Amino acid sequence: MALAALVAACAVASSASSNTVAECFSENNERRIAGCSELIENPNLDAGTRSLAYAMRALALSLQGALTQALPDYDRAIELDPASSMALNNRAWVLYKLDRLSEGMSDVERSLDLSPASPHAHDTRAHINQALGERTAALRDYERAMRYGGEHLVRLYQCGLEAQGIYRGPIDGLYTRDVRRALEICVASTKCDPLPADEECRAATS
Repeated sequence: MALAALVAACAVASSASSNTVAECFSENNERRIAGCSELIENPNLDAGTRSLAYAMRALALSLQGALTQALPDYDRAIELDPASSMALNNRAWVLYKLDRLSEGMSDVERSLDLSPASPHAHDTRAHINQALGERTAALRDYERAMRYGGEHLVRLYQCGLEAQGIYRGPIDGLYTRDVRRALEICVASTKCDPLPADEECRAATS
C-alpha cells in the first residue's frame, strides 16, 4: 500500500522517476537510502509523499543498526505527516531499541489510536511492556498481534520461541496452548524476544 501511494504521488511529480521510487523501496538498504534521499530532494513532492520517503530512509538506516541516525528522519516524517501510524510505530521501535521506553510507548499508543488493528504496533507495544516488566499487558499485546497478523506472525513467534529454547512444537501458524505457555515464559524475562533474528525462519514463514 505504501509503495502504491508513493508511485501514485510521484506520477504527479514528473521529475521523480519510477526507478527512483523502486530504489526507495528496494530490499537493499544502501539502494533504499540513495533512492529515498533522491526523492526527498525532489521539490515537487507533496508533504505526505516526502514523509513516506523520510520514513523509508529511516527504516533502512535502522535495519543497518544506525538507530540514532534513523531518529531524525522519523522525526521529520512525523512532522510532515502526524497521522502516519507507520512512522510512529517504527519510531517507537527505534526508541524501544534505544531503551527510551516511555517515549516509545507514547509513539506506539498514538500509532494504535490511528491504526488499532495493526499487528506491528501491537507487537511493538508488547515488546515495550515486556521491557517494563508488564507481563500481563505484554502477553495480551502479543496475542493481539497474532490475532491481527494471522498465521504469518504466529509462525514468526513460533520460530523465535523455538530459537529461545522454550517451544518445541510445529511451525504451523496455529496459536496453541504450547505457544501460549512459551510466550508466558518469554514475557517473564526482559531478555527473551519471541521474534526471531532476521536471518532465521525465512523458509518456515514465507
